[in-house]
Amino acid sequence: MISTDHFVGFGRYIGMPYTDERTPGLSSTESLQLARYVARQPILTPDERVFGYELLFRSGAENHFTSADPSDATRSVIDMSSLLGLGVLCDNTLAFINCTREILLSEFITLLPPENVVLEILSTVPPDEEVMQACSQLKRAGVKIALDDYVVGDPREPLAYFADFIKVDLRQTSLTDAGIIVAGHRGVCRMIAMKVETRQDFQFAKKAGFQLVQGFFFRRPQMVRTWTGSANRAIHLSILNAVFKPDLDLKQVEDLIKKDATLCFRLLRYLNSPMFGFRAEICSIRQALLILGENEVRRWCRLAVTLEMAHGRPSDLMLTALTRAHFCELVGPNLVDGNIDLFLLGLLSLMDAILEIPMASVVDALSVHQDIKSALMQKESGLSPLYNLMLSVEAGEWENVSSICEEIHLSEPFISESQWKAMEWAQQVSDIDR
Repeated sequence: MISTDHFVGFGRYIGMPYTDERTPGLSSTESLQLARYVARQPILTPDERVFGYELLFRSGAENHFTSADPSDATRSVIDMSSLLGLGVLCDNTLAFINCTREILLSEFITLLPPENVVLEILSTVPPDEEVMQACSQLKRAGVKIALDDYVVGDPREPLAYFADFIKVDLRQTSLTDAGIIVAGHRGVCRMIAMKVETRQDFQFAKKAGFQLVQGFFFRRPQMVRTWTGSANRAIHLSILNAVFKPDLDLKQVEDLIKKDATLCFRLLRYLNSPMFGFRAEICSIRQALLILGENEVRRWCRLAVTLEMAHGRPSDLMLTALTRAHFCELVGPNLVDGNIDLFLLGLLSLMDAILEIPMASVVDALSVHQDIKSALMQKESGLSPLYNLMLSVEAGEWENVSSICEEIHLSEPFISESQWKAMEWAQQVSDIDR
């Protein structure tokens, strides 16, 4: 039986160095043992604000969690959460973690801060006396509990007394049954609709009375109207186009930034942020751009414009776009030569969802490398393996990750660490905006 006086917090992840200095494609046994793989799926409110993330992990290159024991996956979640930190993994929101009977009765979960954790009790967990006692102790310790894959007549009904959340798979549940489940638990706990992948799913969930939704529906543009764009969005696209050109025209960039007061403010604040460390007096936008220098101007404009265009959209969109961008930036040089700005591949990969326009409209409006355009349009190109790897790591499709790594001759520990670094960097950059 678990003891509730072992709950501890932990500090922010600083970084596990990748120790193999030969090539990223040839990992030592030691570095392979350090490999950890992380993915997360967002849970949102009806107004599309991020409420939390369900965490998906894999502990090593040989472990795809295809065994009959899901406790291995949960132990990896807890292991990596204590290393990397839930603040980085979940952007300081709630972490939803799958929980077997074995894990529920163990002390593994005492390694995590209870105020940040929601334990998802799987459908295979019986509501026996030991499980009931464990749930009671966890609740007293401040841990939140969810019942995963709940159905009408669920045998875990006795555990609903402890539940803060009940999750229903919309792919497996009819609207009628979903309504019955919601009606039976309304006012007692929050209802989460899972597998919400389209706008139709989203409307279905709201109609059924769910307070939270889980899925990637918001990462797809909503093609229900002709997008003309505000004046500011037009400026933002013009800035992106200007900094993508081989020859940077600082005067053009300056003039465009001056047309957006928020961007002017961002630029001045950036120069005074700990991330940049500049402290001298800035007299003009032109001076600020000259201080930054051409490469940093390009980089800052890409980040600042992304942050601006993501306003009013789920925060996960911005974080994911930045994470993808830095991941490509870290991994890409091992795959292609340096004349392609791989940061752009990741950054632009969600621009259709951020702007709510077709991806074809995004690539047509920007002067980027043809290989980047082809990959974004999901056409075969030299960047397709990197693009597919980026998506597979993010989605937790571990078998695809292994297959692509083998194809492109990169080690999985290197890919794993690149994703961690990208996630932490993205949060640091977005924190400047808060």
